Amino acid sequence: MTDQDEFSGQHAIVTGGGSGIGAATAAALKQRGAEVTIVGRGESRLAETADRLGLSYKVADVTDSGAVQDAFDRAVKQHGPVSILVNNAGAAEARPFARMDLDFWQFILDVNLKGVFICTRAAIEPMLAARYGRIINVASTAAQRGYAYVSAYAAAKHGVVGLTRSLALEYVRKNITVNAVCPGYTNTDIVANSVEKIVKATGRTEEEALNELVSSNPQGRLIEPEEVADTIVWLCRKDSGSITGQSISISGGEVM
Repeated sequence: MTDQDEFSGQHAIVTGGGSGIGAATAAALKQRGAEVTIVGRGESRLAETADRLGLSYKVADVTDSGAVQDAFDRAVKQHGPVSILVNNAGAAEARPFARMDLDFWQFILDVNLKGVFICTRAAIEPMLAARYGRIINVASTAAQRGYAYVSAYAAAKHGVVGLTRSLALEYVRKNITVNAVCPGYTNTDIVANSVEKIVKATGRTEEEALNELVSSNPQGRLIEPEEVADTIVWLCRKDSGSITGQSISISGGEVM
């Protein structure tokens, strides 16, 4: 078997697949033979990415259980049962705790944690029926340590890791593995938006703002989406079946 057909006959769903880590993961799985469906809220970006990479796409907000179930059902009709689920959709926004209202708190938890629950529920029954599955949740180093001003995000991502560990034990004898990857600051739109907000709030230059973010990485750089995708692909392999319940840090040594 070559790399090009490693995932032949498998159907992968990648949420938040229009850009960044999601798009890089979808491309890597497609290159290795999987049928890939990307899911997200923004149709124009999804359509552009799907056309560029030769993928399918379905529009759904991961916090809407009905929309997710409908999107997954249509994806299954098109490409068959889901054997790989990459829960990548998320949102990050900094806010001091004292200025955080309940609506903001709930929004961050809904996108980053509730969405993982909803999408996993939509995929788990077919995996149980097939007695095979790979679930990878994209968390963050914020799931492994605390950061000031992102308490809601850190709480949500810590929740993702807790859910990952519990599901790994629940399905350990069903040939379904559940793992999390925890990237540090990654070269994505989320980081670009963070840099822009720092510049507006502090008057610093873009270079100064970026340097502040990467200073936590001992390598002094951003992680590239393809680096995260490579780890996800490794966890998706059939011969990675002994790896479950893990939270793998991709952070240049920031978390050990």
